Amino acid sequence: MPNVLLLISDEHNPFYSSVYGHPFVQTPAMDRLAGNGVTYTNAYCPSPLCTPSRSAFMSGRRVHEIQAYSNCRIGVDPAIPTCGRILSEQDVYSVHVGKTHVFAPGGELGFSETRCAGENMGAGDPEIGRRPFRIRRAAEERAAQFGVKESHLRVDLERVDAAIDWISNVAPSLDTPWTLSVNIIHPHFPHYTSQELWDLYPQGGDLPEYGADQETANHPRAREVREHFQTGAFTEEQVRGQRRGYLACVTFVDRQLERLVEALKAFGQYDETNVVYTSDHGEMLGKFGMWWKCSLYDDASRIPCIAAGPDFPSGVRVSTPVDLHDVQASLFKSTGAERPSDWVGRPLQSIPDHDDQRVVFSEYHGHGVRHSAFMVRKGKWKYIHHIDAPHQLFDLDRDPDELQNVYAAHPAVADNLESELRLICDPEGENDRADWFIEAQLASMSNGDESRP
Repeated sequence: MPNVLLLISDEHNPFYSSVYGHPFVQTPAMDRLAGNGVTYTNAYCPSPLCTPSRSAFMSGRRVHEIQAYSNCRIGVDPAIPTCGRILSEQDVYSVHVGKTHVFAPGGELGFSETRCAGENMGAGDPEIGRRPFRIRRAAEERAAQFGVKESHLRVDLERVDAAIDWISNVAPSLDTPWTLSVNIIHPHFPHYTSQELWDLYPQGGDLPEYGADQETANHPRAREVREHFQTGAFTEEQVRGQRRGYLACVTFVDRQLERLVEALKAFGQYDETNVVYTSDHGEMLGKFGMWWKCSLYDDASRIPCIAAGPDFPSGVRVSTPVDLHDVQASLFKSTGAERPSDWVGRPLQSIPDHDDQRVVFSEYHGHGVRHSAFMVRKGKWKYIHHIDAPHQLFDLDRDPDELQNVYAAHPAVADNLESELRLICDPEGENDRADWFIEAQLASMSNGDESRP
């Protein structure tokens, strides 16, 4: 059975890669991986925020099921079974390297081995309040965090070094299948980089094509995210600098992918290993005046997903929507392990090239909004169901930038997608359930108690 090397970056909007059509960003390792394998052109995260997305991936369950709503993990069950634990129990040697940012500390997630497990978080986040709505005052300072700072690359370089050390010293000695999940923090802000990478992109300091004057930008949820992060205070120089730094950070990620693939080749593991590259969520990068993530618009909720190896054909592009649950299911398919039957997802290896009836789902309950939102993607249609705000429907074939809400023009389509949503969850009920849980988390923080709400 093939092994799996999985590289998960943080906050990579797929449209900022050559594989997904960016005109000049340099991602040659991703290009080579795509040429040798399969590019999933419509891949989504379970939720456009670190802890919810990573927790859903790790557990095989929806965000609302495990109540990992935000980057605050107070009260979320730390004993939720993980893919690392289930694989290890079936004699698959499961390894996690780098960032965890899930519902429990890295050492408690049940992997056969954990290296460089940085938590990158505290247990609580006091800015998750919905009503009254919280403003993240420190966010304004982040606008100036870009440019040349070589030291900022150190942590990710150490994590990839640790993964390469494992490939060279442990992998060749194993007589069972293995999975190696390497988790790095780039291209997540702050967008600091090396002088060499910064100099690659003088043309990268452009302005977003679509700003806060667009109809989509003035939806209540979009306005709330901008208000929460105070992004209206960004200067033009900061917008340009952030965008240039992001491109440099993406190329840095590409070089780490290249290092890992070359290590597999050097130590005799390449021909029997599936290599998958993906990310936990995207980045708005100034589109609609929005930054970071926290939105179900495609720039924040879409992710890169490229897979190559013994289980995958070469040079194929799959348009069927997929998500991180499908990526996780691939680990089990590759290694021959049995996956819990109630976990969400289907292995990437078994996804047809074009299925316009397949549904993928994402949801958002985290900081920066007053109410929850739920997304369904099916074929060319994308439906966002909002609590206490107008619903949105986009025809992504005609309108890939989500500039025109056609909800009123296509009631039958909207009804069909809302029906698909309600097969997954009761959105109003889940919004109420999230309200209660978030208030309990805030109360626990106020009382200095980080036990379960």
